[in-house]
Amino acid sequence: MLKKLFQSFRLPLRRIPHPRRTPEILSSRQHSLHRNEISRHAVSVVERLQQAGYEAYVVGGCVRDLLLELNPKDYDVATSATPEQVRAEFRNARVIGRRFKLVHVHFGREIIEVATFRANHPEEDDEDASHLASRNESGRILRDNVYGTLDDDAQRRDFTINALYYDPTSERILDHTHGVHDIRNRLIRLIGDPEQRYQEDPVRMLRAVRFAAKLDFEIERHSAEPIAELAELLNGIPSARLFDETLKLFLGGKAERTFELLLEYDLFAPLFPASAAALERNPQYAGTLIRNALANTDQRIAQGKPVTPAFLFAALLWPALPARVLELQDRGMPPIPAMQEAAHDIIWEQCQRTAIPKRFTIPMREIWDMQERLPRRQAAAPTSCWRTRASAPATTSCCCAKAPARRPTAWATGGPTTRKPATANGAT
Repeated sequence: MLKKLFQSFRLPLRRIPHPRRTPEILSSRQHSLHRNEISRHAVSVVERLQQAGYEAYVVGGCVRDLLLELNPKDYDVATSATPEQVRAEFRNARVIGRRFKLVHVHFGREIIEVATFRANHPEEDDEDASHLASRNESGRILRDNVYGTLDDDAQRRDFTINALYYDPTSERILDHTHGVHDIRNRLIRLIGDPEQRYQEDPVRMLRAVRFAAKLDFEIERHSAEPIAELAELLNGIPSARLFDETLKLFLGGKAERTFELLLEYDLFAPLFPASAAALERNPQYAGTLIRNALANTDQRIAQGKPVTPAFLFAALLWPALPARVLELQDRGMPPIPAMQEAAHDIIWEQCQRTAIPKRFTIPMREIWDMQERLPRRQAAAPTSCWRTRASAPATTSCCCAKAPARRPTAWATGGPTTRKPATANGAT
């Protein structure tokens, strides 16, 4: 399928600095995507909007994934209709969001997300448009509801590979930003000036890493250069949003590769400052433990088994815990209270960066508590498994002796807090 797609292009392998003024239009004979591969609900939304006189396309990661022979997790639609106009066309729709207004059209369990074409923000002194768009002092977009044309929308998207528009009626793909060229060359390329685009939304740096790991692509050189320097901008992102992004990073089936890229681009420390400090103090122990945990997570997702964020965060934060416990013990606190106090402090600090819900922090503490109990119960069998009281029959916690430590490490692999893993294709 990819061979058919790429044989249609004779573009040389070069850096393409500027987007096209007019899109390249790929007919159904020039690409491998067929409308019967698209969600029928997404097709029906597009056709309904087109029949009402609006422009509408299936857009973004679903088009990219289908061209790469991957299964999309969800489907997005872009249209010239405003959110209110979209809502008027569908009784099963509702407008969501304030920073970025969208419409969710519900078809049972499937939700088709519909966004109005966006345009560049107006000049800062345009008071009439201030209620539609705003930025903070660092350049981060706080509100983005300036509507525009299809051409405008293509330039407002983050990466070229996500700026492909598919019309299921004509079965054409519109490519404004050389996205097919970058898919061909397996490149993650930011649209526009990288530094400015990262300042507009620092989460784009995490998305670049996530797509690179998920798709086994390289981040294009000019898109990669500013990341380490701008990594601290993540400190200004709401902790609830960073929690969601962290789950996307590590529960997409490529957690181990994602971790390596986060370290490479200095993005791990803004997400996990205490663990990053532990990695600097003892890279062999902390790095081995985290990599083992992430490899375990990737393996479970590949096997279709459930995973829980409680295990993920317990493993990622564990390297920071022993030093805190020792500090408290040095002050005269007994071991068990020291463990409990250190766990409370580590979790509270991490929640300031990634707002971990209570339904996950409670089992995290229990996983850590087993570091005291398991060695006492069966010191001679460090790889045996014990049922955890809170995690019920679905959860086992294993004492892992692969990473050198004063005590073995308990690993939780499921339980009542389990969320269904993201597919190996990940989130779009």
